[in-house]
Amino acid sequence: MRATIAAAEPILELKFGQVGIANLRLDLNDPAAVRAEIEQKVAAAPQLFARAPVILDLSRLPQLPTPTQARALLDAIRAGGMLPVGLSYSTSENELLAKELGLPLLAKFRAVYERQNTAAAMPAPSRPPAIAAVEPPPAPAAAPTAGASNLRHAKAVRSGQQVYARGRDLVVNAMVGNGAEVIADGSIHIYGRLSGRALAGAQGDATARIYCMDFQAELISIAGRYRVFEDLPAELRGKPVQAWLDGEKLLIEALAQ
Repeated sequence: MRATIAAAEPILELKFGQVGIANLRLDLNDPAAVRAEIEQKVAAAPQLFARAPVILDLSRLPQLPTPTQARALLDAIRAGGMLPVGLSYSTSENELLAKELGLPLLAKFRAVYERQNTAAAMPAPSRPPAIAAVEPPPAPAAAPTAGASNLRHAKAVRSGQQVYARGRDLVVNAMVGNGAEVIADGSIHIYGRLSGRALAGAQGDATARIYCMDFQAELISIAGRYRVFEDLPAELRGKPVQAWLDGEKLLIEALAQ
């Protein structure tokens, strides 16, 4: 008579969710320079960047590093104060390199870069010469109308919490506290104080905007371009503001009251 073997009790639980991981794209294969620049960023905003998990993107390098060179870059990132957790941009060469390094390959940012590269390869349309400085689009006169495309969040977003509006705008009707994070693939509207982080255009939408009634942000980001608290204009703190992208620059201005 065969003995019955009892099923082992599970000792872990595995779940997938939205995780805030930064993309670290390198323009130079120079471990010493990489370490020095990361140390500067960590020193400027340690509460945001110290031991921050990052995905290493090698797509801008003229040649993919060898495994030995890649390990030197990873060591430099760790020594600088950040923690590389994988490689970005899904190519067959990167996949082989990721296997050599024992790291996962994360293609989260691939679609964004492909769209940017395609746009860069297309000839620019002819346009008349500029005769005046371009003014930012006017701020909305009233709160946006809620619809199916908006995610409304009525409660305060407190430290350690994260709210993500996938594929749509995010409207927060309360404060976003220190250490909290709000993310949207579209624009973000905050009708309260922003003391934490706001990341709009999370999947690469450069037309996304951030609107806030009380600006005290630790960090804001649109389509991957970011500014941290230490780099934000002091005269705008505590004011209603809007932020948008002008090319590669993330601009902020006070809203008319």
